[in-house]
Amino acid sequence: MSLPDSLLDALHAIFGDALQTGAAERLAYAYDDSRLNVLPDAVVFPTGHAQVEALVRACREHRVPLVARGRGTNTTGAAVPVNGGVVASFERMDRILRIDPANRVAVVEPGVLNGDLQAALAEHGFFWPPDPGSAAWCSVGGNLACNAAGPRTVKYGSPRENTFGLRAVAGTGEGFRCGGQTTKQATGYDLTRLLIGSEGTLALVTEATLKLTPMPGGIRTLRATYADVGAAAQAVARIMAQPVTPCALEFMDAVALQLARDHAGEVVPLAGAMLMIEVDGDEATLAMAVEAVSRAASGAGLLELRAAADPAEAQALWAARKALSPAQRAISTDKINEDVVVPVSQVPALVEAVRGLSERYALPIVTFGHAGNGNLHVNLLPRDAGERERAGACLAEVFERVIALGGTLSGEHGIGLTKRPFMPLALEPATLDLMRGIKRAFDPDGILNPGKVLP
Repeated sequence: MSLPDSLLDALHAIFGDALQTGAAERLAYAYDDSRLNVLPDAVVFPTGHAQVEALVRACREHRVPLVARGRGTNTTGAAVPVNGGVVASFERMDRILRIDPANRVAVVEPGVLNGDLQAALAEHGFFWPPDPGSAAWCSVGGNLACNAAGPRTVKYGSPRENTFGLRAVAGTGEGFRCGGQTTKQATGYDLTRLLIGSEGTLALVTEATLKLTPMPGGIRTLRATYADVGAAAQAVARIMAQPVTPCALEFMDAVALQLARDHAGEVVPLAGAMLMIEVDGDEATLAMAVEAVSRAASGAGLLELRAAADPAEAQALWAARKALSPAQRAISTDKINEDVVVPVSQVPALVEAVRGLSERYALPIVTFGHAGNGNLHVNLLPRDAGERERAGACLAEVFERVIALGGTLSGEHGIGLTKRPFMPLALEPATLDLMRGIKRAFDPDGILNPGKVLP
């Protein structure tokens, strides 16, 4: 589509030079990490809440799609403007407005990078628990949009559990606030948690009040290798059943380990499965916590349990996990990275099902992820045209197996465009109809990120 002159005039009046319509500039905002690519008709760079209100009103008046964007690290096509229209990049709304240690609160704009926020909070002795793998270059707004979490979720929760309140603009152009800045809130509907994970389909977030956590006195790292996936899964169940909750509990299957070893060498162990475990807390009690987790990790099928003596050794123990991403890229530039979730007790069944699908479709698949909450990253690695063609059918079966095991489609990547067709597998028609009604209430003309999430 092309934008009417009246809308371009309105956008220029709102944004001045922060409106871009050149082909090269638009191309830079046409894609995310899903590798899908659709040119927007214009890109704007808001710097304040009032501008966002004016932007939404202008797009609504002309019935033009409006897609909010963080830093484009999403893997599901959520930031791709599939219907053209206007992309609003929030990269210039990157201020940390307030850090309040007394109330364990930070107020930030959506364009603040997760890593920059963590560095600023560390000076006050705090952190914000969500820590996705892309923390150095993803934005807080993007984290909120997809409820992106990372390894620390197992102990500290996702953005939904670590956000007190939001300021946002609905699809009507009306600004509003929801939530607050206190740990207890029982005043009306919880719109804050509703907006988090809605991928910009309900409202555009312009400010977030975040719940902070004091930094632990120390961290201890352990690596456990097992003869097979079943032994590792049983260890996960034992670890999560005892009182000491680890701050990270990561899983890699044998295929993932072999791939990482091929890339990084003998620093990566050979085993049927591996767990990376981190325990944090007060230095005075860490030794007892490590002992408790070590007991739980031990059992039938354990090959080796190593505890790092210092930060340098801890970094060495993480070598296998850190080698995995570049190893996958070396095999396939068309990696399909899914982040399904199953009950922890069903992790062995899922890994076994994925192994069977890999053999049946003659397609490399690597499984790893956040074992403590059953959030596994199932990575399909097609290397040629034939494997790319088979990958679609294979992925559909992965999702079917996940749902059959009592799981769901996404733990932290969101739905976006790529998983949208599978939503009826995960949710009943009545549930989807309620979601469509919520969408209409927030965005009656359907201009906000159309074509995403809801089938």
